[in-house]
Amino acid sequence: MPNDGKAVGELEVRGPWIAASYYRGHDQSKFASGWLRTGDVGRIDERGFITLTDRAKDVIKSGGEWISSVELENYLIAHPDVVEAAVVGVPDERWQERPLAVAVLKEGVPPDAAELRKFLADKVARWWLPERWTFVDQIPRTSVGKYDKKAIRARYAENGYQVIEARE
Repeated sequence: MPNDGKAVGELEVRGPWIAASYYRGHDQSKFASGWLRTGDVGRIDERGFITLTDRAKDVIKSGGEWISSVELENYLIAHPDVVEAAVVGVPDERWQERPLAVAVLKEGVPPDAAELRKFLADKVARWWLPERWTFVDQIPRTSVGKYDKKAIRARYAENGYQVIEARE
């Protein structure tokens, strides 16, 4: 990981207390030359403190840059009309992936993707702003209560969402 406080990378660790492999050799792809790829993504500030921002499997890789789905979700739920929000990467011909924002709004609030995009505009880089939005009554969850991002991606791939395009 770069240590400038801005660039984002995947966290790798090593040391005497870090396992060299998984029990019975399962999934050795996370281990190389004594390093363990944790699956966490974050940044290191100039004082050496690590801030974890996402899981590697949930980071959106758009045009060679990484977009944190968790950071976008946190900004979205800060909007007074948003009850909950999930963000996933979906295929894009030009950029490889782009964010799809899935939001649950307060009862009686009409969907307004342009308003939410405008709300995000002063909080994130321009290229982080989702162009694709969908508004749902509830976001699918896993058995432990986390957003089920696999289910969201699958439903999107099957054209199961009414997607609203919002651009400048």
